[in-house]
Amino acid sequence: MKSFDRHDRLLAIGLSALAGYVDAIGFLATGGFFVSFMSGNSTRLGVGIAEMSANAAVAAMLIGSFLTGVVAGSLIGRVAGNRHREIVPLLLAGLLAAAALLGQFQLLWASAVLMAVAMGVENIFFAEGTEVRIGLTYMTGRLVKIGQMIAAALAGEDRWGWVPHLLLWSGLLAGGAAGAVAFILFGSDALWAAAAAALGIAVVTRRPVAVAEPGSGLD
Repeated sequence: MKSFDRHDRLLAIGLSALAGYVDAIGFLATGGFFVSFMSGNSTRLGVGIAEMSANAAVAAMLIGSFLTGVVAGSLIGRVAGNRHREIVPLLLAGLLAAAALLGQFQLLWASAVLMAVAMGVENIFFAEGTEVRIGLTYMTGRLVKIGQMIAAALAGEDRWGWVPHLLLWSGLLAGGAAGAVAFILFGSDALWAAAAAALGIAVVTRRPVAVAEPGSGLD
């Protein structure tokens, strides 16, 4: 996080909050499965296999959906080049809007699949080639980093290096709380707010188009 400027840090926190918001909705809608936290679904897959339960198929479906989103987002990012930060949130907004629409027809599992695809896509926002510079939908590694940076501070090194990592984790936490409240109040309609937020991020990250001036060599 230290290598990112203030604008990118705020974007990362906002996207992390969005992931927490969507994950909380997915968790409550599916009765305990995740649409962004695939470590949890991997554990559920293992337990489901051991118990020979249908839960294994559900977990595998969501993991596969998330992976599909990562692949699709990566391919689109390669085509979009340096404009992938504009395209990714637009795709994210479209997927979340479609998930909200499916929820209105009580197609909750189909909605959950699209939510998982969307969360896979979101993780490509800060990707450079095949490297994801910031994981936005999972925070175990971030908590490890917080612990490491606190240890560094106690050792007299970077005193406040842990703060940006804490803010990123806090974004996910706050988003999760907001998503749970929104789902309790509005059900799957709460996803419309997530789609609007993704669209807002697309607007914020939109690169201005250069306007050619006479004699500038750009026309």
